[in-house]
Amino acid sequence: MTPKGYELKFCLPLDDPETRGGKPPVYRRSVEHGMIVERDLAVTLRTGIKVYVDLFRPADGKPAAPLIAWSPYGKHTPNDLNRFPNAGINPNHLSPYTPFEGPDPLYWVPRGYAVIVVDKPGTWYSEGRATYLSPEEAQDFYDVIEWAGTQPWSNGKVGLTGVSYLAQTQWRVAELNPPHLAAMNPWEGWSDTYREAAGHGGMFDSWFWPFLCRRWSASSTEVEDLIAETREHPFFDAFWQSKAADFSKIKAPAFIVASWTDQGLHTRGTVEGFKKIASGRKWLEIHGRKKWGYYYEPESVKRLQAFFDHFLKGAEGTLDGWPKVRLEIRERYCAGEIRNENEWPIARTNYTKLYLAAQHGALQREPLREAGTFKYDAVGQGPDPVRAQFEFTFAERTDLIGNMKLKLYLSVVLADDADIFVGIQKLDRDGKIVPFAYYAQFDDGPVALGWLRASHRELDLVASTEYQPVHTHQRPLKLEAGEVVPLDIEIWPSGTRFEAGDKLRLIVQGTDINKYSKEQYPVYFRHEDTVNKGLHVIHTGGEHDSHLLVPVVPAR
Repeated sequence: MTPKGYELKFCLPLDDPETRGGKPPVYRRSVEHGMIVERDLAVTLRTGIKVYVDLFRPADGKPAAPLIAWSPYGKHTPNDLNRFPNAGINPNHLSPYTPFEGPDPLYWVPRGYAVIVVDKPGTWYSEGRATYLSPEEAQDFYDVIEWAGTQPWSNGKVGLTGVSYLAQTQWRVAELNPPHLAAMNPWEGWSDTYREAAGHGGMFDSWFWPFLCRRWSASSTEVEDLIAETREHPFFDAFWQSKAADFSKIKAPAFIVASWTDQGLHTRGTVEGFKKIASGRKWLEIHGRKKWGYYYEPESVKRLQAFFDHFLKGAEGTLDGWPKVRLEIRERYCAGEIRNENEWPIARTNYTKLYLAAQHGALQREPLREAGTFKYDAVGQGPDPVRAQFEFTFAERTDLIGNMKLKLYLSVVLADDADIFVGIQKLDRDGKIVPFAYYAQFDDGPVALGWLRASHRELDLVASTEYQPVHTHQRPLKLEAGEVVPLDIEIWPSGTRFEAGDKLRLIVQGTDINKYSKEQYPVYFRHEDTVNKGLHVIHTGGEHDSHLLVPVVPAR
């Protein structure tokens, strides 16, 4: 349960269900396209509350393997391509029955599956009060899994699938190991709400997190007031811990899909899930495309079916030859090479230091004897804010696959704190930026991103590694003017190929690296409430070995 002393806050929803196209639940049953379709079917949980589901199952009456999509977005809500343009979804790859970020019944039901789309408790017309990624929600999800596994039409082996929130809740319910849960498919879902969604590096998200809180809140009862809770819990305490997955308890077979492109939302948490879940039967795929489009690609759906056929239907041989890790080494936007690996992180990675040279705006392999500084305006505005920029030119083809880390020695002028934004870009031999797919909708993304508020620099010495610093986020360590402090900045995982003559560019500045129109693209994070003022001073050379640690992976 949510820990003592951290009572959840609730508020009235910002929207009632009818405002967003919902209709009061009335049970209906029909036969459509060879499917028995039951809409607004009530399922009673152990608490006595009822949640409403839409159930699609084979009309031939044969036992089917249930696939559950647990959603706050409304089971009536289609995967609307107009709402999120440029998301890379081919309209021919899904039917009108497809829920937002969930599986298409018209594909799965003819293949012997039953698809269950759930309006989670407290959302739309489901009863109870809505909580999000909480222990209470996980117990409710557990009950629906056990209901699905014991129905007369069910074969008793339940699978979970879906993107984003439909993935995040899989981490939470899998901790409880429901007896009828046979396999799970978290497809790009964060697992640590504090570090990966509500904020980054100790800076709270001022735009997308509040947007999500509103988007999840269509309800006929009450909803958890995430915005108020975020204000009350600025550090990683027991409240935020209660919204983070405990991977050590997850035993279900898992096909985990991540992307390099969801920097700032799902990339980190999905990869962490693969690394840390206790299950001995787990596979990881990491792609470089847009998450929604990739989920519905026919080849992606076929691989997912092979996984579920094995664990939910007992099919032999469907996973023969599957590597433990399948990843894309990106070359440019939607182009790259697929490589199979045996583990993650890749064991043969050669972590290499590239030292910052303030005098030359360069990264170099050898440490600098001569000390230098670079100053930039931490609150620079406009499309081209003042920033520090360092470049390295590759002499031969080099694959960087994994976490990078920036070790930065910093001091501030006229301030007691600093928000640091880090970006990694690829430049071709002509000096032009090479763009990548980014988030769900953008075509001009970076290689990778990192963030840190300087007062949150304290490291968790147990969880941190050479290449991945983990910060405690439990107390502020303010700066004194002129004091030089070392910052270890986590840069989220990426996989990119650099050819001879290509450049890696490191950017350090006081505002977000990529900025987009709020009106045109509401689905994107921003950090507008920064502590920055005055100048930031980067110290390099001599006793200040500021460097970028990069994961060089040689060919086999």
